[in-house]
This record gives sequence, structure tokens and C-alpha cells, in this order.
Amino acid sequence: MKPMVLIVEDEAPLVTLLRYNLEKEGFAVASAADGEEAMLQIAENKPDAVLLDWMLPLVSGLEVCRQIRRSPATRALPIILLTARGEETDRVRGLDSGADDYIVKPFSPSELVARLRAVIRRAQPSAVEDTLSYADVAMDLAAHRVSRGGRAVHLGPTEFRLLHHFLLNPGRVFSREHLLDRVWGPHAEVEMRTVDVHIRRLRKALNIDGCRDLVRTVRSVGYALDHVG
Repeated sequence: MKPMVLIVEDEAPLVTLLRYNLEKEGFAVASAADGEEAMLQIAENKPDAVLLDWMLPLVSGLEVCRQIRRSPATRALPIILLTARGEETDRVRGLDSGADDYIVKPFSPSELVARLRAVIRRAQPSAVEDTLSYADVAMDLAAHRVSRGGRAVHLGPTEFRLLHHFLLNPGRVFSREHLLDRVWGPHAEVEMRTVDVHIRRLRKALNIDGCRDLVRTVRSVGYALDHVG
């Protein structure tokens, strides 16, 4: 089951950006636009972690944080505070309110994902999977390594991201357009045929010593990580 993250943020473009990056990394995502809605969602469907904006309508992020910590049911819920306030005194206030971590805007999505995995792992070590696998292919996310049948598979950064996306959705067929959007990013200026080039590289790297091809080509549709033949 994918770890559930609740984004509490009133800036819609930032919510969209966070949702995109978190879902790409294998998280399920819910969102709330203010503190009151956040508390209702947490009570109804407790998430695995909360990304909490400091400046919120109705109830501030700090007050939401304090309320979460006061309730026995949510006392251990991991919270990362998101804020434009970068002064040391603000950081201290945020952490004193009960936040597990504190990230200043603007921030790197990859850093946010790493910190999110860290706070969830501390709270519930089994909630974040460090290894993804399909058939005899395994991806160690912590060590950034891939193996097949116990033998190392050497991948470039793009092939690693492609395989990661496939491993999160085994058997599902993805169009080239989808892969460009999810692996390269929605604003990348990359030609469609580039996907085919990197798929060939991924296939060559995975099919070591005559191993069965696990990358299935669906003519006129796209690609999938799937058993073939």
C-alpha cells in the first residue's frame, strides 16, 4: 500500500506541483486548503504524514500542528512544516510547535521527498518501501542500485527513473507522451523518439546474459514492464 500524504496548502499551483512529484515517487496524496479542513481529513482518514503550510486561512499551520500533537490518536503523526520564513527564530517556533522537520520555500522537490521518506521511516519503519521489485528485478531506492537475479544492473539516470516508474505500476501500458511527462517532466523539451532510445537502453541493460525481456512494446500504444512470452 502506498504511504498517504496530506498536503495542507492554500496555493493551488504549489499543491499541483507537490502532488505531481509525490505521486511520481509512489505516494498517495490528499489535500486540504485550510487548517479546519485538514483537521477534518486527519480525523476521518489519518494519513502517514502531513506537509503543512505555516500561513493558512482560518487556522494557522502552527495551530494545526499543536492540535495534531495534543490528540493521542495523532500525537506521533509525522509533520513537515512548509514556509517562506527562513529565520532561525521561525525555525525554532516551528519545531517547538511539534513539527518533525521544517523546509523553507522555495525548495527542491527531491529534497522534500527524501525528508518525507525519512520522517515516515522514523515513525513507521515499514511504511516506506526501500525496495521495489518485479519478477527477478529489484531496485534498492536507498542505495540507488538495481539488480536482476542477484546480479548488478548498471543504468543511467534516465533509465533508472524509467524503471522506477514501471516498477511502481507493473503490467500497466504507458504511452510515450505519458512517459515524457512523468519521467522527463511536463516542461521538458524532448522529442518523442527520445523515449524509444532510452527504452532500448533500459531493455539492453535488463536483459543481461539472455534473460527474458520484461519490457513489453505495445504497437501504436507504448510500453509496459510485463512478462513476455
